[in-house]
Amino acid sequence: MDTRPETRTALRTVKLLVGGYLLLSVVTFAAIVLLRGHRSVVNDAVWIRGTIVALTSLLMFSFAARAARGSRGAFLRLRIASAVMVVAIIVIISLPGTFPLWLRLEQSVCGLLLLCVVVLVNGRHLRSLFAGA
Repeated sequence: MDTRPETRTALRTVKLLVGGYLLLSVVTFAAIVLLRGHRSVVNDAVWIRGTIVALTSLLMFSFAARAARGSRGAFLRLRIASAVMVVAIIVIISLPGTFPLWLRLEQSVCGLLLLCVVVLVNGRHLRSLFAGA
């Protein structure tokens, strides 16, 4: 594995961004559980989306951690999953009436975190690093 400072910094930044996404997703899921009796705040769509996001954030953190240790497969999965989730988040925040404002805002923050991940993992430096692995 490449041990240059810019490589370590890029991979550490990716892990921090995905870690922030994981933390926000888990906190959001906890809020969904706590507010489950308030149908105006937590509807069925919120339950489904919150569960999917919490689970995928765990997977993505696993991919980021393994990629930071040099796993080419985990890096590829992280590239794909982060891009797919950004697209899914754009759809979620664009759908009229399905999700409450608080979830749209939370998903917007998640989307920004993951957009940064997409930019980093698709940048020349990291792609070339894992292309040769």
